[in-house]
Amino acid sequence: MFGSRQFTSEVLEHCQTCSIRLTSVCSALKEEEIGGLAEITTLIKADPQETIFYEGDPADHLFNVTGGGVSMFKLLPDGRRQITGFLFAGDFLGLALHDHYSYSAEAITGATFCRFPRNKLEVLLDKYPKFEKRLLQTASNELAAAQDQMLLLGRKTAQERIASFLLNLSQRAMRRGQAGDKVDLPMSRADIGDYLGLTIETVSRTFTRLKKEEVIELPGVHEVVILDRAGLQDIAGFSAEDPVAAVAAF
Repeated sequence: MFGSRQFTSEVLEHCQTCSIRLTSVCSALKEEEIGGLAEITTLIKADPQETIFYEGDPADHLFNVTGGGVSMFKLLPDGRRQITGFLFAGDFLGLALHDHYSYSAEAITGATFCRFPRNKLEVLLDKYPKFEKRLLQTASNELAAAQDQMLLLGRKTAQERIASFLLNLSQRAMRRGQAGDKVDLPMSRADIGDYLGLTIETVSRTFTRLKKEEVIELPGVHEVVILDRAGLQDIAGFSAEDPVAAVAAF
């Protein structure tokens, strides 16, 4: 089970010094409004491969990812797993249209979160309309990401899928204030394959091919360096201005 703690003064201090505050949904709150959110926040930690919640569980909580990585997935009738997205620091987890989660969430690496009770957060949303608007934008971005994934799985080749995936992670890293040419891959090749609808062998071959073409470098299993961004964009099938290159959650 993941560890948790909730002391309002400690949480408030965490909020005030949080490195991802300005890039997360919390950026919609004014300094004097942060205290209201801190009062309902529990800080939690999850170990690698620990489940945060399961598909079908009551959607009683929402989460702001403050560190590490998370995979979202659905189990298919035959027992296979379809990963529907990856979340990192600054991303929001647990938005649900109904009373139950429509997917499961699992920590890829050790991950940290701010957890909010859904009923108490809804009260704050009524009180702080800009915060509510930011969450609605997040929900809209999730829908756009789901539509983009359908395009990836239905129309793109393996190389186009990997290129699109890397460019998306690069864009998200830059929005967090990180260098866009270095892409961290905390997930396994199998996880990437589950997400992109590819076998692990195809994922590995495609990375090797992109390396041989000098489009990327592979310093390690969990790191990619983009050497030729324009070339990667050409392979993916879009330009830097293409909105598909800049979706908020993949």
